[in-house]
Order: sequence, then C-alpha cells, then structure tokens
Amino acid sequence: MSRIYLSPPDVGPAEREALLRALDSGWVAPAGPELDAFESELAEATGRAYAVALSSGTAALHLALLGLGVGPGDEVLVPTLTFVASANSVRYVGAEPVFLDSEEHSWNVDPALIVETLNAFARQGRLPAAAVTVDLYGRCANYPEIVAACESRGVPIVEDAAEALGATCGSAPAGSFGAASTLSFNGNKIITTSAGGALVTDDAQFADRARHLATQAREPTIHYEHADLGFNYRMSNLLAALGRAQLAGLPARIEARSEVMNRYRDALGRLAGLSFAPEPRWGRSNCWLTCVTIDPVVARGTRDDVLAALDTADIEARPTWKPMHRQPLYEHARARLTGVADKVFDQGLCLPSGSSLAVADQDRVIEAILAVLGPE
Repeated sequence: MSRIYLSPPDVGPAEREALLRALDSGWVAPAGPELDAFESELAEATGRAYAVALSSGTAALHLALLGLGVGPGDEVLVPTLTFVASANSVRYVGAEPVFLDSEEHSWNVDPALIVETLNAFARQGRLPAAAVTVDLYGRCANYPEIVAACESRGVPIVEDAAEALGATCGSAPAGSFGAASTLSFNGNKIITTSAGGALVTDDAQFADRARHLATQAREPTIHYEHADLGFNYRMSNLLAALGRAQLAGLPARIEARSEVMNRYRDALGRLAGLSFAPEPRWGRSNCWLTCVTIDPVVARGTRDDVLAALDTADIEARPTWKPMHRQPLYEHARARLTGVADKVFDQGLCLPSGSSLAVADQDRVIEAILAVLGPE
C-alpha cells in the first residue's frame, strides 16, 4: 500500500501542457505573458481589480503590511489559531502581533474580541495599525461583523485567504475583503504553483507599490538604481503557467474535496465524541481540509490515539494549528483568549482531503478511525 498524504498536489495533463506551452514560448525568465494572464485571472477569481503574483503567501502578507505603512512601534491584531506566517509577517515589518481567540461556530477570529480589543486600545488613546484576518481551513471569517468593527475605528484589514481560494462569504469571494488580501499556492493548497502566492487589491497604487518592492525595488532607469529596500518576491512565468491550469480546475477541485468531506461525515458523523469543524452560516467553504475534534471524555479514544492509528496505517494526518500564544516564539506576546483555540488544538485533527484522494484510500482512513473510535 502506498502512503496517503494529507493534501498532495493534484496535477495532470493540463498542467503539463501549460508548462510546455510556457517553455516553448521562450518566456522562461520571471516576466512573461503567463504571469500577466495569471494575475488577471486571479483578480477576477477574487473579485479584485488587481493581483500581484509572488513567491509565497508569506511574501504577500509582508508586502501588504508594508503597503499599509505598518512598522516599528505598531501593533497588529492577528488570530491566535493560524499558521505562523500570519504572525511572522507582522514581525518582519518591526511591529508586534496581538493575538485574538476564535469563535466556536467557525474557528475563525471572534469579532466580539476584535470589538473589545479595539475599545481597549481606544481607551488608551491609540489603535492597532492593522488587523490580519485568516480564513481558516477554507472557511471565510465573519466579515460582515469584522469589517463593521474595524471600519468604525478606521483600522485597515489584511485578509489572509491562503487556505480559502474559492470559498465565499455571502456572495463575496474569499480574497475580496480589506485593503488587500493574500493567497497561497503552496504544494498543499487547493491549487498550487509548487510554491507561490499573490496579493490582491482594488487599489492601483497599492498593487504598483507591491510589484515594485517585489522586484528588488528597481527604479525605471537603464542602469540598476534602488531608492527603496526591495525583495526578490516575484513569481516566474513558468510557475504562473502552472497556476493558470490549476485555477481553471478550481471548481472541480472544490467539488472533489466536498465529496471527500461528505463521505467522512456519512461514515464517522455519528461516532461518540467526534465532531466535524463547524460550517459558518454566512458562507460556503472550499473544503480545503476536513477537520474534526475528538473529545476524550466522550470518545473511546483520544485525538492522539487516532493520529497513532493513522500513522501505523501509513496515513498522514496532522493536529490542527497550534495557537500562536502557545508557540515559544510568541509566548510573551499580548493575547485576548477565551479557550476556544486551545480546545481546537488539543482535540483537533486534519484528515487526508486531497482532490485526487481515491475512494479506496478514503476507506482506509475511515477504517483506521473506526478501529479506534467505533463501537465495541
């Protein structure tokens, strides 16, 4: 039996043809028509006016905060339940993150805590420089409430939609909120360019600034002139060609992952102590990862028992994100906590969810979990 992976790249003939097309065109250097087209298509997919394709989602977060003028001495609101890049990008610009807990019915940042924290800042006569929101595991955060809270205080939002391309909040697509939004095309994401990301925005100057900084901030002269500190963050034309083929197949990938999730729900949904990640009422998930929690008081086994059983069966699974306030790097950071993120991490598990996951492999995952949590 071959190993089952959590969320492997799903590539095929369309991706091969796209890469060969780009090679045959002669545009192997970073710029090129595939890059221009990919940016246009990303802007359309996220409901934005502009997109800048980059080397990673982390680079996009870095440039988004620079674009907002966030710097040393500033503080930025960040969900504690997230991948570390959401917080690290704040430190890249010299600012400090203030971590906020999740709400139970979406696992995303709790809008009530945003309101409380902004009010606490205001009483001290200052405000955070920005708020980074995260669309966790393919589900948009509660933007109607988040946007209202931040706009009332004039605090700009950066939407970290790294995990949520193709999801929606109401009728609005993931990536359409805030001053800028960021995407990831890492190998485990719902579409991949092997490595890569993008910044999307409706502000032409914001996009131009990001593109300038991402190309070593080179000035438009015949010689190499640099007035700003820049970065080597641009995506290549070849990877953009791969991204275009992947983006064209996004609806099919969402549907395939939805079918995987529903099959898990049908097979495991009635197990004592096992609960699936909540689906928020305000949007539609892209089903990037199927996540569950396992209550050790009610279930026949623990989350770690299930992890061990899956590993023995040569199946990759992982705990949900370890909250930032529990990371050694951020143990002294300010945080407003309610215990929700701690519970999600202590009990949470991400199951294999790839869009190419065969039914037989889904059965292997189900059987391994039933062996631990199923009825005696």
